[in-house]
Amino acid sequence: MLNTDFCEYLECQISKAFVNLADRQFRNFWCDGILLPDFCSEKFVNDNRQVTMIAYAGFTGQDKYELTLNFGPAALSRYAKGLDISPCVPDTQNADWLEVYIESKKIIVQLL
Repeated sequence: MLNTDFCEYLECQISKAFVNLADRQFRNFWCDGILLPDFCSEKFVNDNRQVTMIAYAGFTGQDKYELTLNFGPAALSRYAKGLDISPCVPDTQNADWLEVYIESKKIIVQLL
């Protein structure tokens, strides 16, 4: 489920993953907050397999980014059952689940 606990967890995991991105310019990036989406019913998530959120990130942690949260099979299953989806955030040591586009202010997260 998407709630404030998950947003806080994802915020920390994204901050840890920035260090492990191949592009060294992200070494000093960090995430300082993620806002819940306005709408994310089970049906919406199942049909779209993603939700759009707002993340505050960057060198100061205060730049506003559009964060797209893509749901993989495990995350979809857990979300449909009303379970915590935190276990579906991949390991931060391998940051290939995280894409950052500075110019367009977008972050894409791929859940398991």
